[in-house]
This record gives sequence, C-alpha cells and structure tokens, in this order.
Amino acid sequence: MSAAAPERITTEVARRRTFAIISHPDAGKTTLTEKLLLFSGAIQIAGSVKARKATRHATSDWMEIEKQRGISVASSVMQMEYRGCVINLLDTPGHQDFSEDTYRVLTAVDAALMVIDAANGVEPQTRRLLQVCRARNTPILTFVNKMDREVKDPLALMEEIERELGMEVVPFTWPVGMGKAFHGVMDLREEQMRVFSPGEDRKGAEDEILSGLHNPAYAERFGMQYTQAEGEIDLLTDAAPPFDKAAFLAGRQTPMFFGSAVNNFGVREVLDALVDLAPAPGDRTAIQRVVHPEEGKFSGVVFKIQANMDPAHRDRIAFLRVASGRFERGMRLKVVRSGKELRPNTVVTFMSQRRELLEEAFAGDIIGIPNHGVLQLGDTLTEGEALQFTGLPFFAPEMFRSVEVADPLRTKQLRAGLTQLGEEGAIQVFRPVAGSVLLLGAVGQLQFEVVAHRLEHEYGCKARIMPARYNVARWVTADTGEGAAADERELKRFIDGNSHRVAMDAVDAPCVLLEYAGELRAMQDNWPKIRFHALREHAGLVFQKQLEG
Repeated sequence: MSAAAPERITTEVARRRTFAIISHPDAGKTTLTEKLLLFSGAIQIAGSVKARKATRHATSDWMEIEKQRGISVASSVMQMEYRGCVINLLDTPGHQDFSEDTYRVLTAVDAALMVIDAANGVEPQTRRLLQVCRARNTPILTFVNKMDREVKDPLALMEEIERELGMEVVPFTWPVGMGKAFHGVMDLREEQMRVFSPGEDRKGAEDEILSGLHNPAYAERFGMQYTQAEGEIDLLTDAAPPFDKAAFLAGRQTPMFFGSAVNNFGVREVLDALVDLAPAPGDRTAIQRVVHPEEGKFSGVVFKIQANMDPAHRDRIAFLRVASGRFERGMRLKVVRSGKELRPNTVVTFMSQRRELLEEAFAGDIIGIPNHGVLQLGDTLTEGEALQFTGLPFFAPEMFRSVEVADPLRTKQLRAGLTQLGEEGAIQVFRPVAGSVLLLGAVGQLQFEVVAHRLEHEYGCKARIMPARYNVARWVTADTGEGAAADERELKRFIDGNSHRVAMDAVDAPCVLLEYAGELRAMQDNWPKIRFHALREHAGLVFQKQLEG
C-alpha cells in the first residue's frame, strides 16, 4: 500500500474545513444546513423540514421519527466541496434532550456556526452549547436567521449576543429593514448591498448586487429602512471592534451575518466566510502526546455510533474524525482499547444517509466504518501506535426509567436493541449489580420516547418504560493513595456494600444510583476514599477530576 507524500498530506489538510451547526430548536438550523448544501452544489433541491406529509424531507433528517415530528434528534454528517475546500458539515440536534450527542460532535469539529432566531435572540440551549464551545476555545461564526419576519432590533440583538455569550461581535453584513420591509443586507467588507427577494427551494438566479455603502440611489429606492440602516452602519463603523482573526480563532470574537435561510438569502456569505475564516484541522491532544494533522501515520477517534441507518441491513456505523495522516481503504488499523486489528474495506463518506464508498481521507474528514460492536464511542484507531485521544464526554443522567419487554418472548431483542442503542449513546443503559430489570438514564424525556420508538420499529419489540425511583447518578472510582491493587480492593468493597444501588453502564464502569442529593453527600462522608464523578470520558478509561454536586 503506497504512502502519501508529506507534501500531499499537508496540502489536503490545509483545504479541509470541519464545523458543526448549533442552535436552539426551531432557529432554522436544519434549513440552513440544506441551503449550504444547495449553494455548494452538493444537492440540487432542498428538502422541507416542516412539511411532514411531503415525500421530500431535509437531507440531514433521516430517522423516521424526525420526519414525523419535523425535528432533528440525531447528528448528521455531510461532506461537500466549495471553492477548492472540502467542507465536513455536522448538523446537530437542537433539542436539549439530545445535548450529549451534540457535545460529543463538538469534540470532532474545528469551528461552529451558531444560528440565532432574530425574533427570539439568545435562547437557553444556545447558551449551553456556547459554554461547551468556549470551554474548547472553538471559533464561532454567527448567523442571525429569519430577518424576513418581525424581529428584534439588530443593534439590540448584537448587544444581547455580546452580553449573554461573553464575546465580541463583529458584523460582516448588516440588514436593511426587517419583516415585510426587509430589503437586503449590506456587506460591510465588500461595501455592496445584496437585494432581498423571496427564494424557492431550488437555487435561483444570482441576487441583485448594488455597489457602495452610501449610494444615493439607496434612500430613494428603500426609503426609511435604508436611512435607519445607514445610521446604524455609521455607528458601527465608529463603535464596533475591528475583526481580529486571532481573537476569532481563540473563540473570543464572532463574525455576525444576517439573512433568511428559508429564502436562500445570506447563505452564500456564510459559506464564503467558512472557507475564508474557519481554521484548517489543528493538533489533537492524546494522553500520550499531541498529534499533528500533517503527520504521515493515520490516527482517528470515534465520536459517534449510529445503529440502523439502513434498517434493511441492521448496520452500525462508527463515525470517526481523522486526526492525522491519510486513511486508505483496506489499510490495517489497530483499535487501541482492545488491541484488535481492523481492515475496513467498506468505509463510507456521507451525504446524510446517502453514502459513497471512500478510497481515502485526510485529517479533518469524517468517515463511517461499518462494524458489529467492535468499535465503541471514544475508541482511537491508529496504524499501531498506542494513542488515546481525550475529551469525549458522558454526563451523569438526570432522569431514570426501568424498562421491560411487553412480550416475554422478545426479551432477547430488547437486550440486543438496548445494548446497541446504549453503545451509540442514544440512551445510557445500566445493569443493576443486584436485580435483572434494566435501567435507562437520559438527560430529557424525549430520549425515552425515541428509544421506545426505535425499539419497536428497528428491533421489533414493544417496551414498557416505567418510572424508576432514582434521580441522581455518579460514576465511582477509588483513590486510596496506596496503588492500583488497593484502589481495586476499595472499589470492590464499596460495590459489595452498596450492591442494591450500584449498576454497570455500557462499558462496565460502575455507577451509584441514588434518590436524593442528600444521600450523595452522606455517601461521600462515609466513603472518603471513593471518588464520585458527574462526568466520565470514553470507554471508562479516563475520569476527569472529581466533579461533585
């Protein structure tokens, strides 16, 4: 198998852009995803996210329950080429009940595109997602959507974003009017105005472009809306900070764009900015060392697993972010956690659920590896080196349910289904040390509904999901200060002494389940050598420092 020349790897890495689209539900994120695909030439017709009875659905919403509800509950991956760059776009669930999936996706990208509903401003889920981006210093571009509706004042929106999200905002475009009097956006850098006309699903003719920031013809044509916008632009020229690329790349400053995704308006500017401003793949941190994207040897990390993307084949796809080197179909890869060897020959690249066989990939690319339980979330694949990438989070559930199968003859299907759904991260599945009834843990109620739907439609078993008495969960490890053998004995002593409320998760990491926060405090006092964690990293291998509360 031929190795790629170092210059080629460097060139290919430099033209990669890998980003996630994030927002509060209903801000128009999935619609914007469709239009980015449309403008890049990746698709010829955009799906209607809300037209639930239509035969056409958004490319990124492939799961049956998504088509019924018109929401995204699973992350989708799409690849496209634009202006010589290979863009890997990850559409995340907006619904807060699926925030874990979104958090894990954010570990696999180099930038984020934040969509804000111009009528609602900064909403709760936006704040939560931004906290994750800020913790990772992820560069963020902001798209203010739905300007063709009655919305908040643009200056007020800009101030709100700066105040709520704690970062400088630099307008790259500025709206002229809003709602029914929305006339277009002024490109402050190119000093030209793109005139708004309601669009269609199909990409129409080029928009009308007018030159100059202060063209006298604007006031005559657009009236009061232009006069107001001109005053705001003059104010911004004096008051807004200049764009600082270093501050943007550090996640301290965000370029802001205005538009209407449903009308194909303002989308091209965002696509151009992603190519021009978003960073190429950077270094990734492993426990052993820092891995550089231009290295000759391949490495990558599994950040998502999805079962049954093709229900006819009962497949399981591991989504892997390439961290370094060049992937080539059929190459020998080592699963570092287990030591097993893979030679994947049917690796795919995605256009949502449409997939194409992949011959090669480079750092920044997202590839799909079909497998049957060999790969887990957080697994590192290399050409042989023992590396373990860090940072893939699992959060302690906040809601619990017990689950039983309605038909006892379908018990095997229930366990198989829950095992796979647990491994892909759709739900957390716990096996009590004492007792046979499985427990489900989730961040929100909708996760339970999706799991019940998928168990019935993908695994052929109708499940009874019932309330459980638990409300608090913490993973447990031991720290005696006397070495690994003593830690193992202390952990076993704890599990034996609390077997009625200890359960094992999908990777056999022990977790204590409690009814009240007060019980946790008492347990911490009674077991000073046990550490209680609200977060664990991949595969039970690495726990963050103790997170209490």
